[in-house]
Amino acid sequence: MESTVPVPARPVALVTGVGRLAGIGAGVARQLAADGWDLVLSYWADYDARMPWGSEPEDVVRLTAELEAIGAKVHVLSADLQDPGVPDRLVAESAQLAGPLQGLVLSHAESVDSGVLDTTIESFDRHFAVNTRASWQLIAAFARQATDDGGAIVALTSDHTAFNLPYGASKGALDRIVIAAARELGPRGISANVLNPGPVDTGWMTTEIREELTAQQPTGRLGTPADVAGTVAFLLSPAGRWVSGQLIKADGGFSA
Repeated sequence: MESTVPVPARPVALVTGVGRLAGIGAGVARQLAADGWDLVLSYWADYDARMPWGSEPEDVVRLTAELEAIGAKVHVLSADLQDPGVPDRLVAESAQLAGPLQGLVLSHAESVDSGVLDTTIESFDRHFAVNTRASWQLIAAFARQATDDGGAIVALTSDHTAFNLPYGASKGALDRIVIAAARELGPRGISANVLNPGPVDTGWMTTEIREELTAQQPTGRLGTPADVAGTVAFLLSPAGRWVSGQLIKADGGFSA
C-alpha cells in the first residue's frame, strides 16, 4: 500500500551574484542544493566582463547542470541590480518560477578599487546602487512575498575601507540595513544577518596579495567559497534561524 503522507516541498532560496564557478555565490548554491534547497540564481555578465577575471558565460550553464545533478530545481535570471526597477522584478519572477522564497542570500557586489581622492561620482553612485539600494529593495521584496513560515536573509559584507572607499562605504550601509531588517521583520518570522567571510580568493588576488593575506591567516590558508557556504547554509536552516541581527565574522580567525 502506498503511503499517503505528503512529501515536504523543498524550500526555495534566491542567491544573487552567481556568475562564476569560482565565486562565493556558486559555493553557497552548491551547499544549499546539497542541503535540499531549490534555487533561483541571479547574475550580471556585464560586471564580470569589465573586471580583471572576465566573463565566462558557460560558468552559469555548468553550475546549473551541477546543481541539478544533486537534485535541485534551478532557475537562472540575468539581473542588472543597478537598475532600480530590477530588484522587485527579480523577486517577483523568482517566486513565480519557483514558488515562495524562504531564503535570500545577497552575494552580489560592485567592487572597483578607489580611494578618497580618486573615486568618481559615477563609481560612488554605482556602488551604492548595487550594494546598498538594491540589497534593501531585495530584502523588502523578499519580506512582502514571504509566507507565514517567514524566512532567512544572509548578506555578504566586508571590512574593506582604505583605497576601496565606495565598496567599503556601501557595504557599511548594507550592514545597518540588514540589522534594521532583523528588528523590523522579526515579527514576520524572518531572520537577517550579515556575514563577513574575510579574504576569499575567488580570482581577484595577485600572487603578492595572496601571500600577504595568507601570512596573516591563523589557519595558514585562505578561506574558500565552501567555507563561507557552510555558515550561510546554517543561518538559512531551521537550526540557525534563532540567530538574527548579527554581523558575523566567519573568517578562520583572520580578524582576531
